[in-house]
Amino acid sequence: MTQTISLVGRENEIEKIDRMLLSGQAEFLAVYGRRRVGKTFLIRQYLKNNLVFDFTGTKDGTKEEQLYNFHEEYLRRAKGRKEKNIPASWQEAFNYLAVYIKSLPVKKQKHVVFIDEMPWLDIPKAGFIAALEFFWNQHASNMNNVLLIACGSASSWIKKKLISARGGLYNRVTQRIQLMPFNLYETELFLNSLGAKLPRYQILELYMAMGGIPFYLKEVTKGKSAAQIIDSTCFAKQGLLHTEYAQLYHSLFKNADQHIAVIEALASKPQGMTRSSIALKTKLSEGTLSRTLEELVECDFVSFYQPFVNKKKTAIYKLTDLYSLFYLKFIKPNKKGGRGTWDQLSKLSNFTAWSGYAFENICMQHISQIKKTLGISGVYTTTSSWQFAGNDALPGAQIDMIIDRADQTINLCEAKFTKETFAITKSYAAQLKMKKSIFRQATLTKKATFTTLLTTFPAMQNQYYLGDVDNEISMEKLFKPE
Repeated sequence: MTQTISLVGRENEIEKIDRMLLSGQAEFLAVYGRRRVGKTFLIRQYLKNNLVFDFTGTKDGTKEEQLYNFHEEYLRRAKGRKEKNIPASWQEAFNYLAVYIKSLPVKKQKHVVFIDEMPWLDIPKAGFIAALEFFWNQHASNMNNVLLIACGSASSWIKKKLISARGGLYNRVTQRIQLMPFNLYETELFLNSLGAKLPRYQILELYMAMGGIPFYLKEVTKGKSAAQIIDSTCFAKQGLLHTEYAQLYHSLFKNADQHIAVIEALASKPQGMTRSSIALKTKLSEGTLSRTLEELVECDFVSFYQPFVNKKKTAIYKLTDLYSLFYLKFIKPNKKGGRGTWDQLSKLSNFTAWSGYAFENICMQHISQIKKTLGISGVYTTTSSWQFAGNDALPGAQIDMIIDRADQTINLCEAKFTKETFAITKSYAAQLKMKKSIFRQATLTKKATFTTLLTTFPAMQNQYYLGDVDNEISMEKLFKPE
């Protein structure tokens, strides 16, 4: 039986789309975000009654193939009453489209023209951008009942060619939506819509392996545990995520091997790497490395963090795509896995290190929920991690996450992923005290510093907890809406 996928979450994006549908002017919307994040599903599902033209570019398609496909959609929409000849150029194709749209009756809400995977249409010497530019400036921008949506997973192309265009499309995009992965709140809603009502700890386990990617999460089957789902999707030879890794990068980037080299370098150092360390590890040239890092950050695979003390040379890049980290840590080395693989792997020592880094990344991605729990949603903050190599006076130290607040306060956050209630020991309490002391002395901060625990299950409130922990945020708080 085919499973029906519902549109859940995306409240902010839907609100923005609604405003555009009812505005009194032509709208040009750019939608971008990581592959598999649900861009196409959002547009087609929510705007299915408004779509008057829906065309998708073909990866590695020739100009002639793309124009043929465009014409087929045109004929279907125009019901064969218009131009019968396949357009010889994009200029001619967009002229067909302009005449067709002008023939449509005026409605209260806009007619939506959706061009998906637009970066795949912009092949050398095809003249696509020039034709799109003319279509918008000459025709669509004068039609107050039109919403043109350009969509693509190659975020760097969308930003460069549309949002930050310097030619005829300069400042033409009227709205933009960067679609992000589901947070834990949206993930729980989505899984519930599939009938999979899992405990939040198991949802967190799935999230650590898949991230909040709807296309991956739809593999969750009602009546199966998180361990069973991870086994079947990641370690079975026919599992979706068993072979997704290479396809993921090669579908997005022309020189994907360079991007994969950076991803795998960062996976070897989950706590993050400086630019110079990445260059040393990958051997990429300065220009190539700059472009590759920029594209990976724009496509949400990698995150860039400025250090607490603003020294550009110590800024770090971290692999924050949870699936890529999981693949390189567990799936790639266990390609011959099979049933029960994850149950065995999750009992090994390297599970502890991976789960700690994955949980830390998830906390970073849920900073809004953390701030809300701390009661500082309205306070300006910056978030970073902190590493101190040590010197003659002080030993080295590392803090998972720092929330630097404009109200003269800093939260020193320690992430602890455990399968059961966490109990602070005498030695761990001493570590927390030492880290706080080293941080204050090394940074010379005058701000108040609070030790904040980020846990899966609430920690046991023993004497060490009461003496050394100022705040605690458990997993349950991460499942709240922003």
